Amino acid sequence: MKPEFVAYAEGRETGARLARGEFDISGTGSTPPILAKASGLPVVYAAASAPRPTNGAILISKTSDINAVADLKGKPIALVDGSFLSYLLAKQLEEIGLRLTDTIRQDMSPGESLAALRDNAVAAWVAMTPHLEQVLVSGDFTVLARCGTLIPNRSTFWTIQNRGLTETTLEDFTGELKRLGREIANDPEKAAELLSASGEEAERRAWTRVVSERNWQVDGADQALLREQQEEADTLFHHGDLDTKLTIYPVNKGDL
Repeated sequence: MKPEFVAYAEGRETGARLARGEFDISGTGSTPPILAKASGLPVVYAAASAPRPTNGAILISKTSDINAVADLKGKPIALVDGSFLSYLLAKQLEEIGLRLTDTIRQDMSPGESLAALRDNAVAAWVAMTPHLEQVLVSGDFTVLARCGTLIPNRSTFWTIQNRGLTETTLEDFTGELKRLGREIANDPEKAAELLSASGEEAERRAWTRVVSERNWQVDGADQALLREQQEEADTLFHHGDLDTKLTIYPVNKGDL
């Protein structure tokens, strides 16, 4: 397909970047397409990864007096707000009858979050791979709660109708993702080397572990994915993070 890879740091900007024509299709966590649809953009799903139950967790300091998710009520929590981490936190809080508004969310980058947790400026950090694995190696932090089966935590691949991608193009794109997934699974060390920003051995080892443990299967967008997206949208609406209740599922087949 001769793709051109466009890197950018902020997944929450994906919808706006697609609307500006900066690229044609994107890969993000599960939340950005919901935010894009909430902003009025006509989202079109192409594919999704397998669930990633170990890709996110709530971390606390080992010296913390936090013993359970319920102890986070009224406490400051660091996370990349508006990502799947917000959804993870929402679902964890729902399990004990709390809402996102019962905590004080601090929108921070991973580096800022780690510093804040070390300094006890926040009670917890909702972290994602690879930062999660890198931080746990130090022995200074522990996992309060993981994604597990609470949320699917898939990567989603999507576009908007304005980009004009045909059904055939989306199928070809999905086929390339499947091929790439097989290559990564067969050579995790090569993938880890490409993913390591610093090139340092510790980071490469962390990425190798992440890549080796992950299921790299990719499937085309189906009704199961749309039901998951609907559940996430309903949850975020219930917690007040969406102003409008969205309808993602059911949809017409032509909207896929």
